[in-house]
Amino acid sequence: MIQSITVIGLGNMGRGMALTLHRAGFEVQGTDIAEAARQRLEADGIATAPMESLAATDAYLLSLPTSAQVREVLESRPGLLSRAPAGSLVVDTSTSDPAESRELAAKVADAGLAWLDAPVSGGPSGAHSGQLGMLIGGQPETLERARPLLEALAARITHVGDAGSGHVVKLANNFLCAAHLLTTAEAVAMASRAGVDPEACLQGLNSGSGRSAVSEVNFPRWVLSDSFDSGFTMGLMRKDLRLARQAAEGLGMPEGLMRAVVEAWHADEPALDDSDDFNRIVRRMLPPSQQDAPNREEETRS
Repeated sequence: MIQSITVIGLGNMGRGMALTLHRAGFEVQGTDIAEAARQRLEADGIATAPMESLAATDAYLLSLPTSAQVREVLESRPGLLSRAPAGSLVVDTSTSDPAESRELAAKVADAGLAWLDAPVSGGPSGAHSGQLGMLIGGQPETLERARPLLEALAARITHVGDAGSGHVVKLANNFLCAAHLLTTAEAVAMASRAGVDPEACLQGLNSGSGRSAVSEVNFPRWVLSDSFDSGFTMGLMRKDLRLARQAAEGLGMPEGLMRAVVEAWHADEPALDDSDDFNRIVRRMLPPSQQDAPNREEETRS
């Protein structure tokens, strides 16, 4: 039974998950290489410790930028492979390289620990509200053992296969999201130039077969509102797309649309900085003047 959890990586996602697990009644400690991140979580009433001073817990939830950091946490700092108690659970919620995940999962098993890759969707708001989506790679029995922990964090838990499978499907998902942002922006821009209000265009798209989560959620919430505060950055999406292309190449797939999508997402560097919200990619085809052109015309006439 999992009662105590260490959250490693206290950025927007890790901090939100730590708070959610704490509210759900788990005993939570957090750690991050940045002291400021630890102090922020401590201010929320959750204990933290430097990497080298972690207390032993039943599970370790990783929320890290790349597979390189996941490997470091397992092998060297703090070195969970040698320091974590036998039988404890490692849950990698990062979006990582699937090939590295499979290698690391084998090392975790050899060390007498259990592994799940559990990349998430839903952004910081989902992490804070316990409404994430999780794609699970790992053994079914490990998933069942971890289910109370995962259900505290996620509204949707989907087991997609063995270790590394969750990360494969997450990369596939993010590739589609990236492509949908480009294609939806182009479709809305076409309609806008023809005098159709962008909101009306989206209503039409969402009533038909061209709809997607991007047209139903991203555009109304972050694009047309001009808020661009989803909590997911251009840099993270660019990283995920590079990983997706790398995975496809490693599997011997012929070059398809993925190459064009990856190149499109890198074409605006540095005009769109890695720190910008990832939804700003629509600016390539849908500048602000086109987003609400019909509305501006009405304002001018009035």
